[in-house]
Amino acid sequence: IDRLDAMMVYTLGDRFAHTRAIGKLKAEHGLQAADRVREERLLDRLDSLAVDAGVCPAFTRKLAGFIMEEVVRQHRQLVNDDSHHKNNDEKGEESNGR
Repeated sequence: IDRLDAMMVYTLGDRFAHTRAIGKLKAEHGLQAADRVREERLLDRLDSLAVDAGVCPAFTRKLAGFIMEEVVRQHRQLVNDDSHHKNNDEKGEESNGR
């Protein structure tokens, strides 16, 4: 059980590393943090996987929803960080007489 719990945590870490990279791309290109159509397709896919794995689909949806909320929060933070850096860069240019 401990090994499986560790695998779950490391798998989440790996997933978040990938979604942070996607979030950076979205921020750079001005795309929305959330994609409801994609999320709904993912939830439908997870329902099927849950049934196959003998896990309650409602629980899987709840867990996936929690994970997706965190991903969107991280994406929005990236956008805020990016706009903060841009504002600071612009202020630096203004103070340098540009």
